[in-house]
Amino acid sequence: MIIREWRARARVPLAHAYPKHFETRVLPELARVDGFLGASLSQRRIGERVEFLVLTRWTSMDAIRGFAGADTEKAVVEPAAQAALEAFDSHVRHYEVLHDTSVNNRRSDG
Repeated sequence: MIIREWRARARVPLAHAYPKHFETRVLPELARVDGFLGASLSQRRIGERVEFLVLTRWTSMDAIRGFAGADTEKAVVEPAAQAALEAFDSHVRHYEVLHDTSVNNRRSDG
């Protein structure tokens, strides 16, 4: 499994706009991509800004290419997302998952 990491920032008064965009536009689009396994959106307040952390999970780099195209390191940020944000990373980082102990991945022995 591959984790794709991306960060963005918004001013506090407008910080509600990106989570709404993520839920209504990003997640439905990602769900249609073969090899997409899931995503999480986190936030933290830093002074007058909110930083968002997006982690998407993929079966492989080939699956990521199906979403991002040939330049897998380039961030995919729609104009509607850009309008909701003050700043965002233009590139992403990828990590190969070595261990995953998330609740959804635990087996039941009973």
